[in-house]
Amino acid sequence: MTSQIIITAFICTGIGAVAGFLFKKYITDQENDDARKLSERILDEAKKDAQAHKKEVLLQAQDEVFALKKEVEQDAKDRERELKKNEARLQAKEERLEKKVESLALKESELVSLEKKVAKQERAVEEKEEGLQELIAAQQTRLEEISGLTGEEARARLMQEIESKARHEAAKMVRVIEVEAQETAHRKAQMIIASAVQRYAGDYVSEHTVSSVELPSEDMKGRIIGREGRNIRAIEAATGVDLIIDDTPETVILSAYNPLRREVAKRSLERLISDGRIHPARIEDIVKKVEKEMDVQIREIGEQATFDLGVHGIHPEIVRLLGQLRFRTSFTQNVLQHSLEVAFLCGIMAAELGLDIKKAKRAGLLHDLGKAVDHEVEGPHALIGADLAKKYNESAEIVHAIAAHHEDVPPKSVYAVLVQAADSLSGARPGARKELLESYVKRLEELEGIATGFAGVSRAFAIQAGREVRVMVDCEAVNDDQIYMLSKDIAKQIEEKMTYPGQIRVTVIREKRAVGIAK
Repeated sequence: MTSQIIITAFICTGIGAVAGFLFKKYITDQENDDARKLSERILDEAKKDAQAHKKEVLLQAQDEVFALKKEVEQDAKDRERELKKNEARLQAKEERLEKKVESLALKESELVSLEKKVAKQERAVEEKEEGLQELIAAQQTRLEEISGLTGEEARARLMQEIESKARHEAAKMVRVIEVEAQETAHRKAQMIIASAVQRYAGDYVSEHTVSSVELPSEDMKGRIIGREGRNIRAIEAATGVDLIIDDTPETVILSAYNPLRREVAKRSLERLISDGRIHPARIEDIVKKVEKEMDVQIREIGEQATFDLGVHGIHPEIVRLLGQLRFRTSFTQNVLQHSLEVAFLCGIMAAELGLDIKKAKRAGLLHDLGKAVDHEVEGPHALIGADLAKKYNESAEIVHAIAAHHEDVPPKSVYAVLVQAADSLSGARPGARKELLESYVKRLEELEGIATGFAGVSRAFAIQAGREVRVMVDCEAVNDDQIYMLSKDIAKQIEEKMTYPGQIRVTVIREKRAVGIAK
């Protein structure tokens, strides 16, 4: 029973397994059929889509091919037009070249004919030149026979004439150039003078615009400076002088262009040092007292000068200006002493000439009056002095003599000439301006020797203390144009061979005199 049950169960299990297998197979067949149908449907749809895409791609390709074709055709047309233009240009160039070739051929033929013609002319010229040479030789021989001169002698004489004419033309040109230079050189001269003044100013100022005051001790410098510098400022304000306190032992430097102010400051500072009381109020008081004393002393000096010369009736203001000249120097020469010497010389010469001695002395004494104020007033000191003399009622002759003593105006009276001569004598005498007699005489002799060394010069005179040389020439040997060249040559040689202060004027004089004697 049990086996039957087992067999029955086994049979049932086998039937179930077969049934399950068949059912599973049926299900699998159904799924495969559905998948096949689905794949067939997808393939059909894909084919349809591919055909549609293919048509679309073909249409796009046809459009692009059409556009490219159109672009290629347009490009081909453009190139064809460009080729036609290039062909036209080349054809035009070819025509021009053909014309040039024809022209060159024509010119070449003309040149050939010209060369033949020139060759013929050259042969003709050579033949004529040979004939001319023979003719020149014959004429030269004839001229030598007529003139009695050889060819070398005639050539030398011709060269002399050419040189003379060239120097004559050069002299004329020099005169023209001098006129032009004088018209345009004023500004340049001012620049040169300004530059020279700037370069020389340092040495001049250090020598002529400073005074020194000795101190009893170094401690005095601090007292002169004062608290916060009030004393030194008070001194500078009261006197108009710069005080320089440096490392120089026991010395204070006073600097100012005005010598009177410098003298006032020096005396005031010396009194303050000796007194010992140095403060602004005391400084102002001392400076005022010294100024009054200086004014009195200046007037006394001027009055003494007029008294020594016996010149009276001079305006008090002019007397004061004469006293100020005591504190001025010119070329290291005291101006008041120089004025007194000029006055004495004028008086001596006026006495010899039978002129008014007092008037001559008066003109000599006042001739440098302008130097008392020329550092304050612009212009030449001679004209400044003449203006001052005219202002204070001096006579017209005195005013003119003052103005003309350096030829700022032409001299028109004998007194003006006397003042010129006396001024030159006073400045030129040996030792007046610190120049040794030997060197002075040697310089004058050298100056005259250079001038007389030139051809045509008969005599030479050094005047104005060697500041001018007058050269007399032979009027037969030197003409009017050559004297200009001669003056330049002499001046150039003086510059090269001599050493001298300032400048030297070279004046060349040519004159022809005819003397007749009535008996």
